Amino acid sequence: MTEHGAAPVSGSPSGRRVYLDHNASSPLRPAAREAMIAAFEVAGNPSSVHAHGRAARALMEKARAEIAAVAGADPRGIVFTSGATEAIALALNPEVELAGRAKSCGVLLASAVEHPAVMKGHCFPSRYAIAVDVDGDGRIDLAALDASLKRHTAGGRRAMVALQLANNETGVVQPILEAARLARTYDGVVFCDAVQGAGRLALDLIAPHVDFMAVSAHKLGGPQGIGALIATHPDSRVPPLVPGGGQERGRRGGTENVAAIAGFGAAVSAARAVRAAEQMRIKELRDQFEREVLLRIPGVRVIAAKADRLANTSLIAFQGVRAETLVIALDLANLSVSAGAACSSGKVGASHVLAAMAVEPEWAGGAIRFSLGWSSTREDMEFAVDTLQRVVPQVRSRSTRAA
Repeated sequence: MTEHGAAPVSGSPSGRRVYLDHNASSPLRPAAREAMIAAFEVAGNPSSVHAHGRAARALMEKARAEIAAVAGADPRGIVFTSGATEAIALALNPEVELAGRAKSCGVLLASAVEHPAVMKGHCFPSRYAIAVDVDGDGRIDLAALDASLKRHTAGGRRAMVALQLANNETGVVQPILEAARLARTYDGVVFCDAVQGAGRLALDLIAPHVDFMAVSAHKLGGPQGIGALIATHPDSRVPPLVPGGGQERGRRGGTENVAAIAGFGAAVSAARAVRAAEQMRIKELRDQFEREVLLRIPGVRVIAAKADRLANTSLIAFQGVRAETLVIALDLANLSVSAGAACSSGKVGASHVLAAMAVEPEWAGGAIRFSLGWSSTREDMEFAVDTLQRVVPQVRSRSTRAA
């Protein structure tokens, strides 16, 4: 028996392995790899004024412009960070400036399905980091948001509203424009976790309505370990988490990771060039995959199937299995996916996203996320269906015997 009680299953008959965990990290796009290799040949520190330093700076500013073009923002508003988690931590600060004007916030209002990096609240006191209810599809309850904004504003606390563009587990797209309009009514500040939406949705349509956005390179085919906080006005800022030598216009100290930044910019440009066609292709693959799974495997449910979702994401619940056990069994069968539950250091807890959506425990406990990306193929999805049809009954049978 393996960890969590998953007995070994036979591997792929063809010996191939399929990766369907792009929401966790997407493989590096060729354009990003090429840009990084070229950047590794540049020796200078981007803060140096000599020719080598200027060459490194040019690579970095090219990437900044590429990201700004996708986000519909001014390049001066982009702060490079070690990833989206740092960008989120940087943004969630009560002491913000919007277009050069101080706008202190006394409360953080975030949907109950936000990523844990947002739910932590960071610089906001825990009693003023408040979760706002969502509906059965995991979309923020706008009436509840309005009531919370009204209550806290009346109490003298300006609100920062934090709302993801799309959920990392379900793929459900949030009503960010409606939520932003509500926040503006109460003179609030709007932060958008755009990590899962970048490269998949049109960020430039979102940017005019929010104050800050967080993005991450490796979700769209860039390198791991690089992200950005995007201020949609170049003179909007938050206090730095990492004071230093004045890099990033004094907003994030430390020598920038030039090669990773170059790869980030190249990946963003590559994703932008093919976004509409790529997302249409991926949606067709995802939809056909869901139809086949529902047809060929009993006791299956697609979570938030009728909601507006990212084209690449499918959260499927399997009755009669534990998600972590099925993930391990599928891994042994050469299919890489992830559980709807949050796993950390070998400990498994119920998904706060599915709990907030009031998904019944017998379904939530068997939820598996399949997330496609730029490298996914029709053959991959056929392999996934065939593997599920073979493995799910085996896992169910073992679960029944163990009970």
